[in-house]
Amino acid sequence: MAFSSPTLNVMVAAARKAGRPLIRDFNELENLQISMKGPADFVTSADKRTEKILIDELSKARPGYAFLGEEGGAVTGADATHRFIIDPIDGTTNFMHGIPHFAISIGLEREGKLVAGLVFNPVTDDLFTAEKGHGAYLNNKRLRVAARKDLASSVIATGLPFLGKEGHARAASEMAEVMNVTAGIRRFGSASLDLAYVAAGRFDGFWERSLQAWDIAAGIVLVREAGGMVTDLNGGADMLRGGTVLAGNENLHPQMLKLLKGVKS
Repeated sequence: MAFSSPTLNVMVAAARKAGRPLIRDFNELENLQISMKGPADFVTSADKRTEKILIDELSKARPGYAFLGEEGGAVTGADATHRFIIDPIDGTTNFMHGIPHFAISIGLEREGKLVAGLVFNPVTDDLFTAEKGHGAYLNNKRLRVAARKDLASSVIATGLPFLGKEGHARAASEMAEVMNVTAGIRRFGSASLDLAYVAAGRFDGFWERSLQAWDIAAGIVLVREAGGMVTDLNGGADMLRGGTVLAGNENLHPQMLKLLKGVKS
């Protein structure tokens, strides 16, 4: 059984409550796909409502905690030592297109250090949880990162900049280098689930640039607690502010870091 502190129980309860209407929304999207207006406005309102449910539920149980969220930005609290970092729908493009690969992501910082993480895909009912020092779990099953030692047999995930974002040329160069030395690259469109999949050993590694703290806070805890390594793309620890991340096991992470550092930007 997964270790579960009172605070993690609060996070799970909030995610499950916010997830129920998201499942209904996701099923409703089929009707919106054929309309000219499209589902964008619908998804925006689903995003905002999901974040409101999360903040309301977490605040009720942990009054005074601060928040950093995709929709609401930074909200200070009376308790300066704790902060929830939340993404109500990580993978909104997937959600909008009726692809069942998106997640609610909740990370918890204590005195500036990440101590707990939750990534929940409500459609598949995959609930990834981790607490510092107590391991990572998928629906109560203990997780470990994959044990592969060489890139040639590894599947690596990444994220790509979308329309209007910078970095397309650099991403293409990095993809080319990684493709040349691995068994394959995957681009699934949800950084929190990419990191959760690294923790579960489904992906051997993951890298991405131009990320926000709420995309990766929970996933960082999951990978660490599953025995993996997580750094920024300089090999440092500034993932949340710097916006880059590289995750893998202790054998592959340094190989990936060296490879990506050598790519001409």
